Parts: sequence; C-alpha cells; structure tokens
Amino acid sequence: MSRAESLDVPALPPGESVAARPAGRAWARLAGARYAGYLLVAPTVLFLAVWFLWPVLTMVHLSLTAHSVDGVMIEGFTLENYIRLFSSDLYFRILMRTIRIALLTSLFAALFAYPLAIAIARGGPALARLVTITILAPLLVNVVVRSYGWQTILNKTGALAWLLKLMGVSNPPVLLYTEWAVLIACVHVYLPFMVMPLASAIGRIDRTVEEAARVAGASRVSVMLKVILPLSLPGLAVGASLVFSLSAAAYVTPQILGGNFSPLLGTLIEQQILTLNDWPFGAAISTLLIAMVLASNLVFLKLVSRRFARWTATTSEGAQ
Repeated sequence: MSRAESLDVPALPPGESVAARPAGRAWARLAGARYAGYLLVAPTVLFLAVWFLWPVLTMVHLSLTAHSVDGVMIEGFTLENYIRLFSSDLYFRILMRTIRIALLTSLFAALFAYPLAIAIARGGPALARLVTITILAPLLVNVVVRSYGWQTILNKTGALAWLLKLMGVSNPPVLLYTEWAVLIACVHVYLPFMVMPLASAIGRIDRTVEEAARVAGASRVSVMLKVILPLSLPGLAVGASLVFSLSAAAYVTPQILGGNFSPLLGTLIEQQILTLNDWPFGAAISTLLIAMVLASNLVFLKLVSRRFARWTATTSEGAQ
C-alpha cells in the first residue's frame, strides 16, 4: 500500500498537479470578482450610454446635416455648419467672447478663492464654519434670482451707482449689459466650485512643510508662492476646470445681464434652435462648445499635473 493510500488522500486526475488546484481556485475567485465588478458598473454604463452618449452622438450627426431655406433638414454629410460658424465675423466674435469670459472667470475666481480656502483649511473651527456657510449659502438661491439681483445692483440707478456717487464719482460707468456684468455675476455664481476643491487640497498639505519653510527664513508670501501654491495645484486644476466649463456653457446669467449686447455661445444656441429653427447649426455650435470645454480641461489638467510632478521631483532632489 502506498503512503497516499494509507493517508486516505484522493488520487489526482492524470496530468494534474497539487499546485494547480489552489491556482485554479484563485483564478476562479479573480474571474468571479471581475465579473461581479462588471455587473455592478453595468447599470451606470447603460445609463450614461442612453442618456449621455447617444444624445451627444445624435447631436454630432445632426451638426453634419444640411439645412434648407424652408427649414427642412437634408440628409447627407456636410461641414457647411462649421464653416459658417468660423467664417462669420459675428459668430467668431461670440466664440472669442465666450472663451475670454470663461478664462477671466476662472482667473478671478482663483484669486478670490485662495484666501477663502486658506481660511477654511487653516482657520479655527468657527471661522471655517462661517466662511463655508457664506460660500455655500448662495447655492440655495436660484441662479435666475441671483442674476436679477445683480441686474438691480449694476443698473444706472442701482446700489453700485449710488455707492460710486457717494464716493465722489459724478458720472459712474454703466456696467449692465456689458461683458463686465456677465463676468462679475459668473465669478459670484461659480466661486464655490473653486473654493471647495482648493480648501480640500490645502487641508491635505502637511503643516510641518510650511513651518520648515518659515524656519528657513521664508516670508509668508514666499511660503504661499513656493509651498502652498504648488502643492494645491491639483485642487486648482479641478476648480478651474469646473469654473471654466460652467462659465463657457452658461446661459441664464449672460442672457439676463448681457442681453443681446454681450451674448455667449449658450445664447446663440438658444436663438438658432428656438427662434430660427436651425437645428443643424445649433447642433454644430453645441458640438464645438463641448469639444472646446473638453479640450481645454484636458490641456489644463495635463499642464498642471506635469508642473506638479516637476515641482515634486525638484523638491525631492533638493531634500536629498
């Protein structure tokens, strides 16, 4: 009698080793976990495919469709809508205005957000709570109400004109229905989307790094520019991407405060689809807006991540 038979160990099938069984069980568990993950993600993927990807593809297809004078869409591939968008001086100026306001909104929002984010991340509990409530409270008010509030403030008989006259300005400038009015309102509306990612990024910075810089003789400005700013770049990238995207695609605020004098692409899309019934051209503008926002966000995130990686490598070499 063999030793295996005396220990009652079942015989293995021909060609199978003892080590193959644990590996097979591990592979089966891994495959089961993988399939379980696919099943968990499937509802979300299906929802995005039906309610996001399919409408976007339909819009892109519609933008490549011709449009006759009487409003009938002509099937067939054409780039006429995109050529018309870039060849017309009016439409090109609206595109440049949209990009300019979105960039300026992101810039001014970042400048205003850093002190607020530092107060949330580095201030005491009471100060952090007060600043957070102050920043997030306007989100409870509808954007239409806030836009009309700024309309009341910025008109020639509003609170801003009254304050400027009180300070001695006899003929205060009229900001309503200008790019400045749209810019001011966009910064106010989208500022929380810049503050909260920055506050989260600054809160994760080790305070001993700042203390070490101060001990080494760095001033507060140097600590801000050489420590806090580089380490908070991931939060700045997220906030800038959100603010740029929301500002470029804004419709209500530019429509109320800019009117027909400072329209953005959102206003132009509404006019082409609802007023002129030119769906292919409106779809072309929408496709361009989506592509512009995605491209700018990807480029910005790539530049910031590369700059952050370069700064981290330089800091590590200096520490060694």
